[in-house]
Amino acid sequence: MADELLDALCSLTGRADAEFHPDQREAIEALVNGRDRVLLVQRTGWGKSAVYFLATFLLRRRGLGPTLLISPLLALIRNQIEAASRLGLRTITVNSSSATTIGGLTEALAADEVDLVLVSPERLANPEFADKVMPLVGRRPGLMVIDEAHCISDWGHDFRPDYRRLSQVISGLGQGIPVLACTATANDRVVADVADQLGAVGHVIRGPLGRSGLGLHVVDLPAAAQRLAWLHQMLPLLHGTGIVYCLTVRDVDRVAGWLQLHGHEVLPYTGATDGDDRLDAEAKLQRNEVKALVATSALGMGYDKPDLAFVVHFQAPGSPVAYYQQVGRAGRQLEESVGVLLRGAEDSDIQDWFINTAFPDAHDVDAVLAVFAFAAGPVTFGRVLDEVNMKRGDVELVLKQLTVEGVLRRLSGQTYERTLKPWVYPTKRVQAVTADRRLEQDQMMIYATGGMCRMEFLTTVLDDPDPQPCGVCDLCSGERYLVALEESLVAEAERFVRRGYVVIEPRKRKLGHTLRDELRLEHGRALCLWNDPGWGRQRDGRDGRRVGAGPDTYLGHLRAVAPPSGFSARPRVAVREDARPATVTAGREGP
Repeated sequence: MADELLDALCSLTGRADAEFHPDQREAIEALVNGRDRVLLVQRTGWGKSAVYFLATFLLRRRGLGPTLLISPLLALIRNQIEAASRLGLRTITVNSSSATTIGGLTEALAADEVDLVLVSPERLANPEFADKVMPLVGRRPGLMVIDEAHCISDWGHDFRPDYRRLSQVISGLGQGIPVLACTATANDRVVADVADQLGAVGHVIRGPLGRSGLGLHVVDLPAAAQRLAWLHQMLPLLHGTGIVYCLTVRDVDRVAGWLQLHGHEVLPYTGATDGDDRLDAEAKLQRNEVKALVATSALGMGYDKPDLAFVVHFQAPGSPVAYYQQVGRAGRQLEESVGVLLRGAEDSDIQDWFINTAFPDAHDVDAVLAVFAFAAGPVTFGRVLDEVNMKRGDVELVLKQLTVEGVLRRLSGQTYERTLKPWVYPTKRVQAVTADRRLEQDQMMIYATGGMCRMEFLTTVLDDPDPQPCGVCDLCSGERYLVALEESLVAEAERFVRRGYVVIEPRKRKLGHTLRDELRLEHGRALCLWNDPGWGRQRDGRDGRRVGAGPDTYLGHLRAVAPPSGFSARPRVAVREDARPATVTAGREGP
C-alpha cells in the first residue's frame, strides 16, 4: 500500500518528491485498512483534505461506494472540488449556486459515476435529498467525512445547528463504515464531545497547532473612524494580498465602501453577496487581482489560498476558536505572513448580542409549539409568523432548533409537522453553552491585553500538546503595526460613517395573506443603528440608554406608517423623533 499511497499523494500535489506530513499516513491507513472512525485535529494548512481525498481514491479502487463529504461553506466546497479533480476524483455537489439538481445527483449515484458527493449539513435536512439521495448512499456506503467537525459540538449550536443532526446520520451507517471527522480548532472538551457523538472512535490523532512565520499583532483603535483611517494608510504597506474580516454584513459594506472610495482594489464578501459575485471575488483574490476581500466569516473555514499574505480583523471575534480559524488563512505556504487584530469599542457589544440571541427564548419556543398544538395538520412558516408576536428571524431560529432536535419534521418547502417527541426546554445546556461563550469572550480579552506570546496563548487555550513561543508576534519581536493617523483622514472617516442610512423593509404579509403592492408600506429609513460608530453613540462616548443590546438596533428611525382603515392605501412616511428603538435580527454569520 505504501507505493500506492505515495503515487496518489504525488498525483494530488503535482510533485514527484511529495512526502506525507506526520500522522497523515496513519489516518489514511486507519480509514482504508481498518475501516475505522478517525478524529483528526491538525493545524490549518497541515493537509487534512489530502487524507480524505487519498482515502476516497483508495476505497473506490476497492469497490466501496462514493464518499459523502459534509462541508460548511460554499467557498470551501469549491476549493475541495478543485483539489479533488487533480486526483482524478469525480465530484458533484448540490447547493444554492450549483447547476446540479437532486435528480441529476441520484442518476449519477445510480450509475456509479461519482466518487465524492459534497453537501452542506443543511442539505441532509432537505426532505427530497433525504428521500431520494440518502437511500442510494446507504445502499452502498463508502467513506463519510465531516469537515470542520468542531461544529458537531456545542461550538456549532448557533453557527450551523444542522451539524448536530450528523450524529444521527452516523449512527444509522452501521459498523464497518469508515468515518473521518477533521478540524483545526478543538480543545480537549470539544474533542471529547465530538468523539462521543461519533461513537466508538478508534483513532484520535492530534498534532501541534502552532504556525511558524505567522506574526500576530494587536492594535487598539476604539473608534471605527480610526480603524478606517488605519486601513487606508496601512493597506498599501502590507505585502501581498489578504482578507479584512468584519463581524457584521453592515460593517463589511462600510469598510469595503470606504476603501473603494479611496482607490483601494477591494471587494465585499458576505453570505448576502450574490453567488456569482462571490465566485468572481474568490477568483480575483486567487489571481491576486485585488488587494483584499472585505468579508464576514462566510469566507472562513477551509478557504485555501496558500500565498495569502495577511489577515486583518476590523473587530475582534468572540472566541479564540473563531480567531484561530480566520487568521489561519494567512501564510500557509509563505515563510512570513501577518495577522493584525484591530480592537474596537463595539466589539464586546456585538459579541454580547450573538451570545444573548444564540438560543431561542423558552417563551418563544412555547408560542411556536402552541401553533402546532392547535393545528389540525402540517403548518406553514407563514402561518407561524402570522400567529406569534415574534420577528421573522426569531421564528426561523425556533423552527430550526426544533427541527434539529427532532421535535418538528420539515416537509416540502417551508411546511412543518409536529412529531411525537416530547419537548423540554434544555435549560442546563443553554446555560452551559452560554457560560462557555462568556469564557471564550474573556479569553479573547486576555489574548489582546495579556503579556504572553500571541500564538502561544492561542495554542494553549486550544489545548495544544506542546505550545511554544512563536518569536515573530508583536510581543516576541517588539515590532508594532502602529501608524500616526492623519487627523483630517480620521475626521473624513467620521463623516463617512455618518452619511449612510439603514433601510427598514416593510412587511409583506398580514394575517396569513400576502399584501398587494399598493397596500404595502414604503421603505423606511434610519439614521443609524444603536451604538454604531456613526450617530449611534453620544458625543461624550457614553452608550446611553440600552434597548435591545444588539448591533442592529435602530435609533430615532424614520418609519413607514400604515393608512387608517377607509383612507387612501397610499402609504405615508412619518418621523418618530422620540420613539423607543426597535430591534431587528442582525445578519448572523458564523465564526
